Amino acid sequence: MRTKQEYETLLRRVAEQMTSIGESTFEEACPISIVDIHRWEWAQGVGLYGLFRYYEMGGDASFLDFLEQWYAARIAEGLPEKNVNTVAPMLTLALLAEKTGDNTYMPLMQEWADWVMRDMPRTEEGGLQHIASGVTNEQQLWDDTLFMTVLFLAKFGTMTGNDAYVQESVRQFLLHIKYLTDPKTGLWFHGWTFLGRHHFADALWGRGNCWYTAGVVDYLEMVALPAGVRTFLIDTLWAQVRALMACQDAGGLWHTLLNDPGSYLEASATAGFGYGILKGVRMGYLPDACRETGVRALEAVCRCIAPDGTVEQVSYGTAVGHTLEEYRNIPICPMTYGNALTILLLTEGLRLD
Repeated sequence: MRTKQEYETLLRRVAEQMTSIGESTFEEACPISIVDIHRWEWAQGVGLYGLFRYYEMGGDASFLDFLEQWYAARIAEGLPEKNVNTVAPMLTLALLAEKTGDNTYMPLMQEWADWVMRDMPRTEEGGLQHIASGVTNEQQLWDDTLFMTVLFLAKFGTMTGNDAYVQESVRQFLLHIKYLTDPKTGLWFHGWTFLGRHHFADALWGRGNCWYTAGVVDYLEMVALPAGVRTFLIDTLWAQVRALMACQDAGGLWHTLLNDPGSYLEASATAGFGYGILKGVRMGYLPDACRETGVRALEAVCRCIAPDGTVEQVSYGTAVGHTLEEYRNIPICPMTYGNALTILLLTEGLRLD
């Protein structure tokens, strides 16, 4: 393990680098760039969340200034259409409002939360259909949705005292667990469609899995849950982590297809897993025996950080694939969420004894 000072140095470097990620050098598959930090999409939403958590833990005020200026600029430009992914930046906006007491954007957040509750397309049984920029994904559930939309709904519900939002977040967690977890392994499939009722390629995709690992440990802090629901979510996490412990590569990373050693090793999923595991141990959700797995992930991700703070070995945004080969062929490039998940992991590294 590294020293706390070494983790602090890496944290600062990764955070600073993320604030300057610009336009991509290749043609992106998404209609709104998910590389450029100065756009409003899910990848940037995850990035902002990482920066906020770093600032909250003691990062200097320049990162708060960056966040406030980022939101002011994007909102002045005009926001894109509402969908699962474009909701993602709302989470950090809610956290900022709570932290600073500035309620300027409360009406905007209320508008988006109401849209999720009333107008977002739904699947059978009321699941949040994973509508994204340019695609409706009719009757599809994706594991990404929990992190991109449901965390905001939960946070905004607790902030405003609107229990209906909180209860809807509970419903969505339970529904996604019902249709996306693999009872054989404890891992998560990337997506489920009610049209044909299948899991597409049956992909046990790394980063998709980490949206639960990293998201649920924060969700459990955001909302007061009935004991039975809380235990169910933790049991689901433990089942997933048991499987992750068995398939972690010897070097500490995980493969982009978790059960396919022939697929490439991927850093953003590893950062999300490491964060969820180490925080889960610290919070008492997971047994101490998991700690070593989290530390191996931490050290492996640290080795992926370039001198300028870029987190390398991160895969580009990934739609649900109809074949496993599609996942193996996703390009690797610097992404805001790679840096953000690494920031979250490093904050847990600082808490290690």
